[in-house]
Amino acid sequence: MSTDKVKLVELNTENWYECCKLELTREQSEYIESNAISIAQSKFESSLIPLAIYFEEKVVGFLMYNTEKEELDGYWVFRIMIDKNFQGKGIGKAATKLMISDMSKLPNAKKIVVGYHSENKEAHNLYSSLGFIDNGDRFGKEMAVIKYVND
Repeated sequence: MSTDKVKLVELNTENWYECCKLELTREQSEYIESNAISIAQSKFESSLIPLAIYFEEKVVGFLMYNTEKEELDGYWVFRIMIDKNFQGKGIGKAATKLMISDMSKLPNAKKIVVGYHSENKEAHNLYSSLGFIDNGDRFGKEMAVIKYVND
């Protein structure tokens, strides 16, 4: 899917609650915090950017990334999720491409890093299809993969 039907919108009074109501499958919910917790976290950590994912003018997902470099000297993706009713349509991949484009514009952006549980096959397939590389970095139960971006 091209990114023309998908857009990222800053979290606001019109979309934050819709983001809180989005659901994952039962299996996927083991791997990621709820959107409500992520939204609360963004209110206490000012470097986090929470965004609603829209598909054809409807909120179908949520993502959040950090604007400060952390481990592995990269900018981290904190959350990305698509509601269980909209998965498998390429929306997550399109939204991730848009996010990568935004993150690539951050100061001295050379690496974008995302961590996920190694059992999360959907995450693995998504990130590997977008050029994220597994260099063997591990943080607890999560593996971290890196997307190298051009200067």
